[in-house]
Amino acid sequence: MDRFSWCTGLLDIDETLVIQQRGVRLSDGEDKTRFDTGTLLLTTHRLIWRDQKNHDFCIAFPLSQIVFTEEQSGGIGKSAKIVVHLHPPTPNKEPGPYQTSRYSYVKLSFREHGQIEFQRRLAEELTQRRWERSSSSSPSMQITKGPQTGRIKAVGIVGIERKLEEKRKETDKNISEAFEDLSKLMEKAKEMVELSKSIATKIKDKQGDITEDETIRFKSYLLSMGIANPVTRETHGSGTHYHMQLAKQLAAMLQAPLEERGGIMSLTEVYCLVNRARGMELLSPEDLVNACKMLESLKLPIRLRVFDSGVMVIEHQSHNEEEMVASALETVSEKGSLTSEEFAKIVGMSVLLAKERLLLAEHMGHLCRDDSVEGLRFYPNLFLTQSTEMTVSLACSLKIAWQVHARSKGRLHLSTGTRQTEM
Repeated sequence: MDRFSWCTGLLDIDETLVIQQRGVRLSDGEDKTRFDTGTLLLTTHRLIWRDQKNHDFCIAFPLSQIVFTEEQSGGIGKSAKIVVHLHPPTPNKEPGPYQTSRYSYVKLSFREHGQIEFQRRLAEELTQRRWERSSSSSPSMQITKGPQTGRIKAVGIVGIERKLEEKRKETDKNISEAFEDLSKLMEKAKEMVELSKSIATKIKDKQGDITEDETIRFKSYLLSMGIANPVTRETHGSGTHYHMQLAKQLAAMLQAPLEERGGIMSLTEVYCLVNRARGMELLSPEDLVNACKMLESLKLPIRLRVFDSGVMVIEHQSHNEEEMVASALETVSEKGSLTSEEFAKIVGMSVLLAKERLLLAEHMGHLCRDDSVEGLRFYPNLFLTQSTEMTVSLACSLKIAWQVHARSKGRLHLSTGTRQTEM
């Protein structure tokens, strides 16, 4: 036991914990000691024993002191043991619990088992001799403290401070690199914004040799890049001022999409498009509606429109209803009749907007409907599209058909009444 020295149990900078086992008792050769119940730690440099109740009560010796080890199996009432044979103590050994010992070995009694794995890992460390590879092979860098003397070596404190200083420098380095990456990202972001503006200008003015496929691809890229500076409550406050600024940004953003979609978009489609472009700064449906209600009062180029059915759309101020209805009438006349789904597929718009356009044309008298079990189908209004003679002829035919229907219905009532009288 005179090979052990007092320590705190802290590991050196280049020291690594290999395995630890609770419930281990130390014996000085064949003699019992006061080191009865503790945790045995095997590191790459030392064998450390620490009291399980008082962690400050800790002793250790370097693995370089070990000559060889052997196992002793346990019996009835006896624990399995590992016998560690040691070299004589070195002259510069730190103070420990024993100054002298008549034994050259110690016994490690494993009361909670685990001796097989511990012996295997100990043998591996003795074979690899990793303590020889480190720059500091001596445990003098540890804080050494004995419960009797209470001495603290300054060299141990220096080692701990050095380790903390290295960690601080590494942290500072990581933070500096992170800010450098952030600065580079911001610089690249500015370049990408300028590039996107240049591409948008080329697409708008049709400058350069840009094919149709390239135009579509560039537009998808620009859409994925989103809005550079979205209006938020944090930057523009809340209430009316916020909705006014949001309305202005919507007017600027929706110009191009509206032109591509014939000058009209459903509010649902606008909501999806805007939030996709805003990225993380999502917009609530309520804020979108409130902002859209201000579009016309602010004299912006787009406006909010609510159909009789309650459907809300965003359209250009220059959007012409007469042209829209005339186009719908022309399309329906060419096909003879159309449902809203068929009309939407032909003109390339949503079914909801297609139905509203057909209903508007019907309301203005240009179309008429056939609402049957097959669904709602729209036809051209022949009273407006055919000649006067054909209109009069059709009206006469309808009148004659109605009179015939009325007479037959009257005869049926008359015959029914006669039968009832006879009965």
